[in-house]
Amino acid sequence: MLLSPHPPATSDPTGLVDRAQLSAAVETAIRERGIEQLRQQRRYSTSLSEHFGSLSEPRNAGMIEHKLLDIITIAVCAVICGADDWVKVELFGKAKYDWLKTFLELPHGIPSHDTFGRVFAALSGRELQGCFANWMQAMVRLSPGEVIAIDGKTLRRSYDRRSNKAAIHMVSAWAQANRVVLGQVKTAAKSNEITAIPELLKLLDIRGCVVTIDAMGCQKAIAAQIIDRGGDYVLALKGNQGLIHQDVADYFTYAQARDFKGVAHAYCETLDADHGRIEIRRYWTVDALDWLADKAKWKGLNMIGMVESERRIGEEVSIEQRYYLASLDNNVQRFAHAVRGHWSIENTLHWSLDVSFKEDACRLRKGQGAENFAVLRHIALSLLQQEQTEPVGIESKRFKAALDQQYLLKVLIAQKN
Repeated sequence: MLLSPHPPATSDPTGLVDRAQLSAAVETAIRERGIEQLRQQRRYSTSLSEHFGSLSEPRNAGMIEHKLLDIITIAVCAVICGADDWVKVELFGKAKYDWLKTFLELPHGIPSHDTFGRVFAALSGRELQGCFANWMQAMVRLSPGEVIAIDGKTLRRSYDRRSNKAAIHMVSAWAQANRVVLGQVKTAAKSNEITAIPELLKLLDIRGCVVTIDAMGCQKAIAAQIIDRGGDYVLALKGNQGLIHQDVADYFTYAQARDFKGVAHAYCETLDADHGRIEIRRYWTVDALDWLADKAKWKGLNMIGMVESERRIGEEVSIEQRYYLASLDNNVQRFAHAVRGHWSIENTLHWSLDVSFKEDACRLRKGQGAENFAVLRHIALSLLQQEQTEPVGIESKRFKAALDQQYLLKVLIAQKN
């Protein structure tokens, strides 16, 4: 008896699903995945148009080939994936054209690098920063008592010797727990942070949050603005405030000499050890301030604080003391958390911009291009920080986003899991 080389069409001796049914199931899964991906792409596109749609068009009406939102979207995606100049932004756009076309109009294809450069050089930095702040605050839900650290950073290569244009200094607000930039504004120099900080605060919803600023921003008007906008403050105090700094320093010197006997206070300390370095931080707070002559001039002032940092590396020991004004209730643990939280803007934000984004190597100088590219870096870093499906560093996330469009989409919609 001869055996047929093919099993009967109606039988399934292996117990497996019929091939036709399996093929249909696979096609359905692929189709559903594609539909979901399109939904996510449209969700991102809608979010971007909601928050950046109000930008003023910097180009002449009769000379526009590429839509402004398309240009911004391509630039954001490209910077997430590692682009650090306009040539690479163009290359990214051309390589990802088919994917970008699924949710962007692109009526004349991908803009040239010259077009990207001209548009971002002409685009209002103030408007872009405002749109960015609105987007980030809509995306992130701040927790009660969240520390918002405000600090400045100079874009070192933005100095233009030919035109005698000073290096750009960006002042940023960093949400410590959420690890996201809430907003930023440009100032011509570090000395002008005093005028930039109030402008930045106007962009932020700080209700219920604790705003921390270094000594440059320790100003009566800034303290009052924070209180008026529903926040609390912890402000570093140095010699720029003259008498009140001296009064606070003298008070803690006196109290330490007596080992704080008879001085109402709260105290805690922390110990960190890493790579052969030991650091002990001691925190004191005092809320009995009737003796402080200038207390009434600082709106909301409830306590003063001192932090003593003792650092031991081998046989070397260094001790540094810093002083603070704060509107917090006398809770030394909360004070210590705010002080440590402020350091994260330097250790996390500025470090990532320098190491992962090579910000100090950027040579963009034309028009407002440098400050607007800085905004793109902040957008990219914030989105990468929010994406939590990959437990890897920022550089690795950027690399994967460049390789995997589905992962890039997760970054764009700030997927948590």
